[in-house]
Amino acid sequence: LLGQNVNAYHGVSPNSDAKEWGLARLIYALAELDGLKRIRYTTSHPRDMDDALIGAHGEVPSLMPYLHLPIQSGSNAILKAMNRKHTRDDYLKIVKKLRHARPDIALTSDFIVGFPGESDADFIDSLKIIREVEYAAAYSFKYSIRPGTPAADKAIQVPEDIKSERLSMLQQLLSEQQIAFNAGQIGKILPVLVEKQGRHQHQATGRSPYLQPVHMPLYPHEKLDDLIGKIIDCRVNIIKGHSLFADRLDGHMTDAFMQENRKSA
Repeated sequence: LLGQNVNAYHGVSPNSDAKEWGLARLIYALAELDGLKRIRYTTSHPRDMDDALIGAHGEVPSLMPYLHLPIQSGSNAILKAMNRKHTRDDYLKIVKKLRHARPDIALTSDFIVGFPGESDADFIDSLKIIREVEYAAAYSFKYSIRPGTPAADKAIQVPEDIKSERLSMLQQLLSEQQIAFNAGQIGKILPVLVEKQGRHQHQATGRSPYLQPVHMPLYPHEKLDDLIGKIIDCRVNIIKGHSLFADRLDGHMTDAFMQENRKSA
């Protein structure tokens, strides 16, 4: 389910009661469809993360244990300047509720460094919230001027070299967390939705429930087209970069074939 602030969705019920549905009610309805194995939504906004939607994460098995929930900054002062309509405490309360509803949920976020007026203390607050939440992944950027916006006031711009230094520090921390999250999957069995050809000839690529790319071997004489769209149980054995490499559990492979695929990985 795609949309800007998608969790603010509201629509007329298809039933005769003419009531409005929020995103949570829509997800419950979609989960009743035969053959629909996975549900995701993006991008969400903390202010629209209500208890019904949080509850759906704990009650709907087909709603994947993954949520992109951008905060942008860990500083209340910067959040106010961004007109984000939530505080760091609001965000942390949502995270706590989500993890209570679905303990294995993976959270990702967006961060902007060097927003006009951002002090060293404001930036440290962003590092603090990253350490507190522990993200599976995140997108991060330096602020760039948008003409005509209040933040474009040149008097409060953060120097470019400071923005670059802060971004490097923040990305290093986020990368460490992503590597740790991926490493935590080694040895686990994950259901992988096959999407496409891998980078190598005898390889297919899919997505874990946590949206990680997972590379798996193709059996001899197997056609990729027969796999795309299927969900295959795989045991993760290697991480490389931000990708997982896994053995399939739906058949038998010879040791020689396993070694060939590990070498290509």
